[in-house]
Amino acid sequence: MSLYAVTDPATGEVVKTYPTATDADVEAAVAAAHGAFRSWSKGSTVAERAALVGRVGELHTERRQALAETARREMGKPLEECLGEVDFCAAIYAFYAENAERFLADETLDLLEGEGSAVVRRSAVGVLLGIMPWNFPTYQVARFAGPNLALGNTIVLKHAPQCPESAEMLEAIFRDAGFPEGAYVNLYATNEQVEGIIGDKRVQGVSLTGSERAGAAVAEIAGRHLKKVVLELGGSDPFLVLGTDDLDATVEQAVSARLDNTGQACNAGKRFIVVADLYDAFLERFTAKILDAGDGIAPLSSQAAAERLGEQVDRAVEQGAHLETRGERHGAFFPPGVLTGVKPGHDAFHEELFGPVGIVFKVASEEEAVELANDTPFGLGSYVFTDDAEQAQRVADRIEAGMVFVNGVGAEGAELPFGGVKRSGFGRELGRFGIDEFVNKKLIRTVG
Repeated sequence: MSLYAVTDPATGEVVKTYPTATDADVEAAVAAAHGAFRSWSKGSTVAERAALVGRVGELHTERRQALAETARREMGKPLEECLGEVDFCAAIYAFYAENAERFLADETLDLLEGEGSAVVRRSAVGVLLGIMPWNFPTYQVARFAGPNLALGNTIVLKHAPQCPESAEMLEAIFRDAGFPEGAYVNLYATNEQVEGIIGDKRVQGVSLTGSERAGAAVAEIAGRHLKKVVLELGGSDPFLVLGTDDLDATVEQAVSARLDNTGQACNAGKRFIVVADLYDAFLERFTAKILDAGDGIAPLSSQAAAERLGEQVDRAVEQGAHLETRGERHGAFFPPGVLTGVKPGHDAFHEELFGPVGIVFKVASEEEAVELANDTPFGLGSYVFTDDAEQAQRVADRIEAGMVFVNGVGAEGAELPFGGVKRSGFGRELGRFGIDEFVNKKLIRTVG
């Protein structure tokens, strides 16, 4: 059976399979990317490359429906969410098309002594390997490919094995936008082949979005070969409820934070930390809305994903937690639920639950809320809800995470940096910071 296959999680049907790359395919992909860097990248301007990136965004809009339907078939996401994902991708490509020249302009440095001038000039480094996950098949590619192609790096893209059709469609978009052969190459590679690609002297860096395990493996290989790495890994984002003048609105935001992409987002709210005077009312309303959402819940990405989440939830209950849920698990469909009574020492206390199950905690104070929020190996995103502006900024400053969203969810943007700390990885994507990762900041010092 092929490693790369489209399996509809709603039915379990294998829709289509794709051949795994041969070693000759791998060599051809890296050689093409290296050749494109030597010729096209070095022979083009930022403005020319940015225009091609802008065209990629336009093609996403033109092929919006097909991209969305493919993603839904591959990983089960509701169609409206798939359409929204494609729209966000178009915005990302447009953002870099409009801003690349400004971001990459020469930066003049003030000299402390001596005559002449000093300039930092940003330029591409070469071939990059991108390793992308299944949960956002188009968005994850956009935030990696958009800035790096505008910069002049070339890309070999290994997508998730369950998203080969999206991978194929995206490669066609880059080709149809006018990028030359080798600028963006899709490759259905194995993990063993990935190790060889990272070690190839023609490859200068690797960006991975995925699990802790995958990130650790890639970072270890890249470290042996002295390659730059950007990692966006898991998260168990805290959602702090410290005060509110509209509890119903806060609950709506909490439900949205937990159920986006059927709970399969690294930066989803997963641990809901509520002060004691709001806890009972929050828990009652939050639980009711989470369970009601089960009537129209989409499947998880696969039956295997549902089984993994089921094992985690069952183990939490065995260790003393209480689960509120409604409905039965079947295939890739997993009924939403709420866990309470999770304590230090329980596996679920430090695990990431990748699906529609939230954990709710009661705390006595702001201090205890911050301590619990930071008691995690992860540090991707976080959410702080309060009607006290000073408290919001005070708590945001103390949260150990790459991102803090105050009184809102779904507030990400093409212009805003995305990334984490601790075991959630390192490096940033999107915004000005996303184009500054795989770049040679070359000093040009002229004396006299």
